[in-house]
Amino acid sequence: MSKSMVAPSVWMWAWTQTWRDFRGGSMRLLLVAVALAVAALTAVSFFANRIERGLSRDAAQLLGADVVVVADQPIADAWERQARSDGLRTSRTWVFPSMARAPDERGGESRLVAIKAVDQAYPLRGRLTIAMADAQGAPGAPQPAPAGGPAAGHAWVDPGLLDILGLQLGDELWLGEAALRIEAVIVSEPDRGAGFVNFSPRVMMSQADLARTELIQPASRVTYRLLAAGPLRPMDAQPAQAPRPDRPATGDAGDAGAEPRLEAFTRWAQQQAQEARGARVETLEQGQPQMRTTLDRASLFLRLVALLAALLSAVAVAVVARDFAQRRLDDCALLRVFGVPQSFMAKAYALQFLTVGVLASVLGSVLGWAFHLVFVSLLGSLVSVSLPAAGVAPWLLGLSVGVLLTLGFGLPSVLQLAQVPPLRVLRRDLGEPRTASWLVAGLGLAALVGLLLMVAGDLVLGGIALGGFAAAVAVFALAGWLLAQGLRRLAASWGERWPAWWSLSVRQLTAQTAQTVVQVAALGVGLMALLLLILIRTDLVDSWRAATPVDAPDRFVINIQPDQVQAFQATLRQAGVQDFDWYPMTRARLLAINGEAVSGDRYADDRAQRLVEREFNLSFAAQIPAHNPVVAGRYQAGGSDGFSVEEGLMQTLGLQLGDRLRFEMAGVIHEGRITSVRRVDWASMRVNFFVMAPSDEMPMWPVTYITAFKVPANTSLDRQLVQQYPNVTVIDVSATLAQVQSVMTQVISAVEFLFAFTLAAGLVVLVAGMMASRERRAREWAILRSLGATHALMARVQRTELLVLGALGGGLAGLASLAMGWALAHQVFEFAWQAPWWWPVPGAVAGACLAWLAGWWTLRGVSRRPVVMTLRQVE
Repeated sequence: MSKSMVAPSVWMWAWTQTWRDFRGGSMRLLLVAVALAVAALTAVSFFANRIERGLSRDAAQLLGADVVVVADQPIADAWERQARSDGLRTSRTWVFPSMARAPDERGGESRLVAIKAVDQAYPLRGRLTIAMADAQGAPGAPQPAPAGGPAAGHAWVDPGLLDILGLQLGDELWLGEAALRIEAVIVSEPDRGAGFVNFSPRVMMSQADLARTELIQPASRVTYRLLAAGPLRPMDAQPAQAPRPDRPATGDAGDAGAEPRLEAFTRWAQQQAQEARGARVETLEQGQPQMRTTLDRASLFLRLVALLAALLSAVAVAVVARDFAQRRLDDCALLRVFGVPQSFMAKAYALQFLTVGVLASVLGSVLGWAFHLVFVSLLGSLVSVSLPAAGVAPWLLGLSVGVLLTLGFGLPSVLQLAQVPPLRVLRRDLGEPRTASWLVAGLGLAALVGLLLMVAGDLVLGGIALGGFAAAVAVFALAGWLLAQGLRRLAASWGERWPAWWSLSVRQLTAQTAQTVVQVAALGVGLMALLLLILIRTDLVDSWRAATPVDAPDRFVINIQPDQVQAFQATLRQAGVQDFDWYPMTRARLLAINGEAVSGDRYADDRAQRLVEREFNLSFAAQIPAHNPVVAGRYQAGGSDGFSVEEGLMQTLGLQLGDRLRFEMAGVIHEGRITSVRRVDWASMRVNFFVMAPSDEMPMWPVTYITAFKVPANTSLDRQLVQQYPNVTVIDVSATLAQVQSVMTQVISAVEFLFAFTLAAGLVVLVAGMMASRERRAREWAILRSLGATHALMARVQRTELLVLGALGGGLAGLASLAMGWALAHQVFEFAWQAPWWWPVPGAVAGACLAWLAGWWTLRGVSRRPVVMTLRQVE
C-alpha cells in the first residue's frame, strides 16, 4: 500500500466509520458530552466577551472624559492650559454635600444632597439624560440634555428629591443663599460615581451660580475635577451651542493624533499628581460600572458552573472512549490479520475522534451563542452600556475545548487499538486495552487544564475546581478498588452462607476490578457535581442573599451628639425601629506608623496615597461587630491602647500585627498597637470602620454617633428626625439597596439557567458509566441464564449491584461536595457558610436512586436479550 494510496483511504475510512458509529449510536454519547461542555463554556464566554467589549468601548462614559484629575483643593489653571496645549477638550466640575431647602411657603423641608456644579463644556464623554416638565407639569419623556448642564438660575435634580421636599418641576429650591428654579429631573448621569456622598440625591447646577450660593467656604469639603478628552465621538453629547472661546473643541472624530496627545497629557498629569498633595489622575482603565463588584461575583458563579460542566464532560469522554475501544478490539484484530499497518489504524482513529471533536465544538458553540442570549435578557440590564457583537474569542474557545476534550481524554484509549495483536482472533484474552499513553494523555490534560484556568479567570476558583475534581476522582477510584478487594475477601470467607442473589451481586462487583473502579469514579464525580450545585443553589446563594438581606439598613444617620443619644434611640423605637446599628465615631488622621511619620510619598500605590492623606472614621466597642470576623490576632476588650484594623487596609499600607499607629483627632493624639485584623464586607450595607479600639469607652476621644436602620413602611421618620434633630444628617441608601437586591435576583436566575448544562452533563456521566459495562454484563448474564438463572434473579442482582455502587458513590460525593463547597465559600466567594455535615446521608440515598434509575434505563434490554443472540455475538 503506497503512501499516495494510504492518505485518501485513511480519510475515507475515518469518515465512513464515523457515520456508521453515529447511526449505531456509539458516538452519540460522546458528541452530547463534548457539545454540552462547549455550550456551557461558550455561553458564559459570549456574554462576558460582549460585556468587556461594551465596557471597553464606552468606558469613557463612566468618567465623563478620557482622563480626569481629581483633587480636594482647587486645581491650578496650569493643568487646564497643559491639556489645551495638547489639543484636548476640557471641563470642570465641583462636587460637595450640602443641605437643600424647600421654600417656606412649600413647607420649608430640608435634605442633604450631593451638589454638582458644571461648566458649559460638561460632559465631554457620554450623554446626560433629563426629563422636562410635560403639559401637566410632571416629568415627561427622557431626552438628551443640552451640553453645558443647567442654565444659570436653574437646577436639575434627582426625581426622589421632589417627593422628599414636596416640590414640583418649576418650583424654587434654596441652596445656601441662592434660590434656583427646578427645570428638569435627571434620568442618567454618565460620571456619577459610587462615592458615599453620591448616595444622596443629586442637584446639578451651573458653575455660574456657585458664588451666589456662598456654599464653598475655606473649610468646605469639595471634590474638584478637571475633565480632559479627545475629539467628539458619536456616543457623546453634541454641543447645543457654539463652544466657549476659552474652551475650544479641537479635532474631529477622525483625528488620528488624539491618542498620542491624550497619552502625553496623562503622563504629564501623573507626574504632577505625585508632587501635588491630594491630587490623583483617573484614566479609562480605572473607570468601572456601579455594579462591577456584583457582576464580578456573578461571573465567578457562572464560570464555576461552566467549569463543572466541562470537567464532567471530560470524565464522560474518557469513559465513552474506553468503552469504544473495548468494542473495537475484535474489528482491529481482523484488520491486523488483513495486513493493515498500525500507523494506518492510529491515523484513522485519530481522524475519527478529531471529526467528532470538531463537529461537537461547532454544535456546542452554536448552542452557546443561542443560550447566551438568555444571559443577555437576564443580566444585560445590569450593564449601563449597549452590548456590541461578540468577538472571535468565544468561537475559538469553543473549538479549542471541544477538540482538547475529545483528543486529550478520548484519543489515548483509542490509540491502543492500533496495538491489538492479530492473535486476538484466536485468543480472546489478548489485546485488552492497557494504560493509555502517558505522553498523549499528559499533553491533552495539561492543555485542557491551562485552557480551563484561563476560562476560570481566577486562579483560586480554577485551582479549587480542577484540584477538587482531580482529588475526588482519585479518592473515588481508590474507594472502588477497596470495595472490590473487600468484597472478594468476604466472599472467600462467607460466600457459602450468602443467598444466591447476593453472591451473584458480589461476583459482578469483584469479577473485574477495573470496571468497578470506573463505575464508582464515574458515578462519584457525576453525583459530586450535582450535589455541589444543590449546595451552591441553596446554602451558598442564601449566604449571598444574607450578605445584603431584605431587612438590611436603608438609612444612615451621622453627627448625632452625645447628649442626644437616649432621646434619639427613643425616637427610633417609638417609630417602630427596634433593630439598629449604633456606634461612636470620631474623625482622625494617621500621623505615624511605628513612630515614623507617614505621607503619600511613602507609598507607590495610588490607593495607599489617598488613604494616608485623608481622615479615617474611628470607633470603639467592647464586643466586635458580629459582621466583622477576626482573621488574625484577638479582639479582646479592656485595652485602651489596642487597635483592630480592617484586612484590606493592612494589606494596602503594609501593616502587621504589633505595629503601632498614631492618630490625631481634633487636637487629641492617641497611639495604639494593632492587636487584631478584621474582615469587613463593605457591600453589606452595615456600619463599618477601618480602625476600631476594643474598648467600651474612650473618654479622651471627641465623638459623635452613627446609626443605621431600616425605615418602617408608611412612616415619615426622615422628616421627623431632621425636624427634631436639625444637626444630624440622614443619608438614604434605599435606591442603592434595591438595586443590589435586584441584581442578586437576576444573577441567581442566570446561575440556575446554567445549572441545566451541568445537570445534563452529570446525567451523561451516569449513563456513560453504565454503558461502559453493558456488553460485559450481557455476556455474563447470558451465560448465567443459560445455566438456569431466572429473569427475576438477574433483575434482583442488577438492582443490588447498582444500589451498592450508587450508595458508595453518593456518600463519597456528599463528602467531596462539602469540602469543595466550604473551600469555594471561604476562599472564592467569601461567605459565612455553615456546612451541613449530614449531607453525605442524602447523598448516598440520592446516589443509590439515581444509579438504579440510570442503570435501569441503560441496561433495561440486557436481561431480556435472547441468550442465543448474545452468545453468538460473543463467538
